[in-house]
Amino acid sequence: MKTQVCIIGAGPAGLMLSHLLHLQGIDSIVLENRSRADIESTIRAGVLEQGTVDLLNETGLGDRMIAEGKEHEGIYLQFSGQRHRINMKELTNGKSIMLYPQHEVIRDLVAKRLENKGDILFNVSEVNLYDITSFTPKITFEYEGELQELSCDYIVGCDGFHGPSRKAIPDNECKEVQHVYPFGWLGILAETQPVSPELVYAYHEKGFALLSTRTSNVQRHYIQVDPNDKIENWSDDRIWSELHERVRTNDGWTLNEGPIIQKNIVSMRSFVCETMRYGNLFLAGDSAHIVPPAGAKGLNLAVADVQVLAKGLAELYQNGNEELLNCYPEICLRRVWKAQRFSNWMTNMLHRNQNYSQFEHGIQLAELDNVTSSQHHSASLAENYVGLPLSFDTNNHKLVYQ
Repeated sequence: MKTQVCIIGAGPAGLMLSHLLHLQGIDSIVLENRSRADIESTIRAGVLEQGTVDLLNETGLGDRMIAEGKEHEGIYLQFSGQRHRINMKELTNGKSIMLYPQHEVIRDLVAKRLENKGDILFNVSEVNLYDITSFTPKITFEYEGELQELSCDYIVGCDGFHGPSRKAIPDNECKEVQHVYPFGWLGILAETQPVSPELVYAYHEKGFALLSTRTSNVQRHYIQVDPNDKIENWSDDRIWSELHERVRTNDGWTLNEGPIIQKNIVSMRSFVCETMRYGNLFLAGDSAHIVPPAGAKGLNLAVADVQVLAKGLAELYQNGNEELLNCYPEICLRRVWKAQRFSNWMTNMLHRNQNYSQFEHGIQLAELDNVTSSQHHSASLAENYVGLPLSFDTNNHKLVYQ
């Protein structure tokens, strides 16, 4: 088998890259170790930045998102029993976010790639990368019971933190940074009506809580817990009791309950692999970086990565210009570290850290007060939340993030 670009992983990054390359006349094959049914049914959060929404619309993927997604023009920050609305649309000259779950984005991408006769191989296993510093890198894998070999010009690893792509880079050549937070999130899916027109980020003495919308009858909520806690320790009644206490407001507002259909605990960490290119292997999405969920950046960073990479590959194949492709790590890492900064700031501002001194706790509450009472600080939050813009510098032939 042979193609121009082999993409490992059929998540948002891999599928979007394959779609963008197709629009530029560049061949690709996507390898995925799970089934189509699995990737289309795994429920993940879906807060789409303005730039992600624009890209989906511009590339013919936005119809169902526009019909079924929920545009949010702001978010609420809650502390001391009061909610404060950050009007993002007003503060960013008309930009907003779209709530549209990640698995729905994946469904749209899979459908479009198959409609365009794109090659997606599901249920592959034993994926190994070879000769990644040569002009003809290779991948071997098992598919439908047979060992296959695929040669290509470039390999793009969109296979997440545990995939084989990053592991193919020699340890002494791979620069990685990780930070583990002392917080965990207990997330639930509950069969209830929407509880708020927009997301509610609540700080409470007992810990953070988040109220989020999924559909008209299923909602996603979170509470801060010890990351080493066990889900078996959390009965449905205990979860609802904690949610009620942490999101209750002074004006008497209360939370609607409903059957909990899913619950789990996840730890929180930041991770960056700054070696986003090694030879003719590129990393994109979760294989290169992970952010804590408070900033809602994961999917959006993945889409931004492949948007840069697709433009770089198009410049190379169509014009013989390698400059943009060579700048891929530099361009992406600037955005990645800004997203890490914002996610870290949101995480530390909103979570109750029991190790804080009285002074540090006072500073945390003052930060919440400051960001909700100062237009300049509210605007900074809004600008980062809706997504930093991406533009093309025609003079220097580089993509830049402003």
